[in-house]
Amino acid sequence: MPVLPSTALLLRLRLTAFFAFLGALALACLLLFSGNAQAQIQLKLGSAQAATAAPGASATVETPRVRAELVALAPEGIAPGQPLTLGLRIHHQPGWHTYWKNAGDSGLATQLTWQLPAGITAGDIAWPMPQQIRVGDLLNYGYEGTVLLPVPASVAAGFAPDAQGMARIQLQASWLVCRVECIPEDGSFTLDLPAQGSVAMAAADFAAAARQAPQALQGEARFTVLPGGERLQLQVNGLPAAAQGQTLAFYPESSDTFRHAAELGKDWTQAWNGATWTAELPLSEMRGDTPARLPVVLGLPTAGSDVAHAPPAQAWRVEAPVEGQWKAVQLATVSPALAAALEANRNAATPAAPAPTASASSLWLAVLGGLIGGLILNLMPCVFPVLAIKLLALAQPGTAPAARRTAGLAYGAGVVLSFLALGGLLLGLRAAGEQLGWGFQLQSPAVVALLAALFTLIGLNLAGLFELRMLLPSRWASAQARHPVVDAFLSGVLAVAIASPCTAPFMGASLGFAVGMPAVQALTVFAALGVGMALPFVIVGWVPALLRWLPRPGAWMDTFRRAMAFPMFATVVWLVWVLGQQSGIDGSAALLGLLLLLSALVWALTLQGRSRWALGALVLALTVWLLPTAGRLVVQPVEAATSASAGHSTALWQPWSAERVASLQAAGQPVFVDFTAAWCVTCQFNKKTTLSDTEVLADFAARQVQLLRADWTRRDPAITAELARLGRSGVPVYVLYAPGKAPQVLTELLSTTEVRQALAAL
Repeated sequence: MPVLPSTALLLRLRLTAFFAFLGALALACLLLFSGNAQAQIQLKLGSAQAATAAPGASATVETPRVRAELVALAPEGIAPGQPLTLGLRIHHQPGWHTYWKNAGDSGLATQLTWQLPAGITAGDIAWPMPQQIRVGDLLNYGYEGTVLLPVPASVAAGFAPDAQGMARIQLQASWLVCRVECIPEDGSFTLDLPAQGSVAMAAADFAAAARQAPQALQGEARFTVLPGGERLQLQVNGLPAAAQGQTLAFYPESSDTFRHAAELGKDWTQAWNGATWTAELPLSEMRGDTPARLPVVLGLPTAGSDVAHAPPAQAWRVEAPVEGQWKAVQLATVSPALAAALEANRNAATPAAPAPTASASSLWLAVLGGLIGGLILNLMPCVFPVLAIKLLALAQPGTAPAARRTAGLAYGAGVVLSFLALGGLLLGLRAAGEQLGWGFQLQSPAVVALLAALFTLIGLNLAGLFELRMLLPSRWASAQARHPVVDAFLSGVLAVAIASPCTAPFMGASLGFAVGMPAVQALTVFAALGVGMALPFVIVGWVPALLRWLPRPGAWMDTFRRAMAFPMFATVVWLVWVLGQQSGIDGSAALLGLLLLLSALVWALTLQGRSRWALGALVLALTVWLLPTAGRLVVQPVEAATSASAGHSTALWQPWSAERVASLQAAGQPVFVDFTAAWCVTCQFNKKTTLSDTEVLADFAARQVQLLRADWTRRDPAITAELARLGRSGVPVYVLYAPGKAPQVLTELLSTTEVRQALAAL
């Protein structure tokens, strides 16, 4: 019986597999740390140069609720004595608002923290006038639509631009954006301004903000505490003639002095006595001690607008002295005993709390879950051909028992060490602040494309198009026979590379436990996962009797090997589809074109004579010419996934958000969330089976369960954080939220019986 030349499978591509796997990990690290490396350029130019976002940074931050942009105004350039104004421009989505310096009864003012070149100093925000926003019994002061928060800056004599003649402006901003619910948001902004030449990218907005800012009143004003100490009288002289006789709006700058929600005519009054404006105002139940002076703003409403709810057309700021003393409200205080106990706890506290440590029982349960999950990984469509052909290779007649045992151990070492490397990389990136979970590498389009190329080569090799000895020098091509241990080791590395995106049953809870534990305990769970995956091959290598269960070697093995090319090509189809979710149809088409050129190059190198080098050089030149354009299409993510996998194109499934879940639960409606990703094989299997079952869908409809889909195909910190809160580190995860109950997490390999039983419990 002839000895097949390539029954060691993919190991003939051992160098390709190994370096492709390492390259994928390196690209994942690079892309994760660098983020979106495309520089965003401001399109509004000054005179000689444009203000630009710094490479790798952005002057704009966009969320589903606001679009915030760092802007600047320097009409005469940036130089000592010349005017310079910085600002944050916020465009709110309809219905949303942010807050003034005094937010009113609820809310928080926008905060700006600057990092400026030496010699440039930023002042306080020159707050434009807000509108009054009533929410039930509360009154807030804030902004809707578009607002620019200007900040005057000064340039000292010591200022000097950088070598490119630019001044880098950096801003860290935080704001609270509210509709009915409130969401804290923040952003980092970077803007490079030319020192020479005019910068006027938002001159009209700065001019509008200056008109909306209150003017300092030149007249006199005073507060008087009225008898009873519950109300203040404010008298103001010197208001302009345009304001006299008009009803004015009142804006206190202090947050806890006045009752913000007091209604004019009911809770407070105002009147004109000649040119003197007088108001009687109720004090807040949260007031403290009487200050020496109080700052307030009076606004003249725009003609035809509502006094209480529209930003004033003109406004004047007064800081008036307070005559008399009101009675400060004594707020609830801590009892002496509790205060002493709190102080004792503070004194006894250690400077830093130790990292959480798992109990021995929970650690062993996680290890057991990892072991079982690793065993099940061998049944995944991509991994099974690798394991099957490796096992058949062990059954070759004449293979020494010692060689089988060595091959088993080398394969196991490759699997375990690869899982440890992936686990260490994941833990290191999380420690550096990245929000990542299991399968993070396939959230990078570059890694997906690299794996597609690898699987294409593997499929072409299995189909018999080429052998390594056709492409490499004989000394390199014969390395497999001379180094069988390295072959087996690299087989393990390759198996992990193609299995890493999958989450088998029992894996989810174990990995979710691992990523929150100290490194030693976490890596123990990853090692258990590798041991579980390697165990079948290692056992067969050490127990020859098990080989009797395998088919006898024969010519059929060559047919089997060629048949295994089709699962590999199917994997390429799946990877191209995954890339389509990340980079769109243009990215998928570009990847297919590159794979076609790769296949043509391999075919050309299998030819003989001059045609080998002529066609090879032609295909290679065409590849090099197209690679920059095609590569950019492949790795550039699109903004929105449009596939059914993301849940955006079906009526039943709606996009997930934590706010959406909270609002539905508050309304008493049950919610079922599918945490999924296009690159997750188990996710797609469950989606096409259990989650498409007519009886399951009927049960969802009968119990009015809202179906949400959290698409993790690309990085999404919000989904990562929610998975961590649920004790998971990868997908799939299926959660049923019932009103008044804790979230119920279902198993990774979802069954119709499990889902229907969970729904019946509602």
